[in-house]
Amino acid sequence: MRKAILRVSALLCIFVMLSCGANTSKNDRENRNESGMILQEGVSSDGAKSMQSSKAENKFTFRGGDYTAVVHRYADAGLPRVKSEMGDVYTDNKIELTITRGGAPFFSKTFTKQDFVSVADAAFMKNSILEGMVYNRTSSQGILFAASICYPQTDLYLPISITIGADGKVSMHRDEQLEDIYAVED
Repeated sequence: MRKAILRVSALLCIFVMLSCGANTSKNDRENRNESGMILQEGVSSDGAKSMQSSKAENKFTFRGGDYTAVVHRYADAGLPRVKSEMGDVYTDNKIELTITRGGAPFFSKTFTKQDFVSVADAAFMKNSILEGMVYNRTSSQGILFAASICYPQTDLYLPISITIGADGKVSMHRDEQLEDIYAVED
């Protein structure tokens, strides 16, 4: 009898946990990305909005070696704030890019919006934030990443292509054609 009560109690606990987890709001369902992660902003104590932190890891082969790239985005309250046309204040982001080759360090840099002033005009930079960066592919030139700077909570963004050469040097250019971002590996 005691075992039966424990089993029923365990089943009830599982049922309660599952039903609470399935109870998402309409906004949560609308703000999920393809992997199902909720993409909600945070709000700091001073009222500034910020993007959720994210971390992505990609493994790939480049020039016969095994590489791993880790892209970590996080809001940094130490960066200048951005104010939208509607008066909302946003915290800008930093993105840490770390690449290892066979487990040994190959490349490491923390990017801010200011690293992209050579490819974006000042007027756009003033009201935008560093939105994100993703591994794209490898080519004969190096390891390619796609980055974007955007006006917060809008579809207005600037796509940027970043190449990390075999020597670890960084080059970047404004990516005018989005199809290039999704091109097949060379």
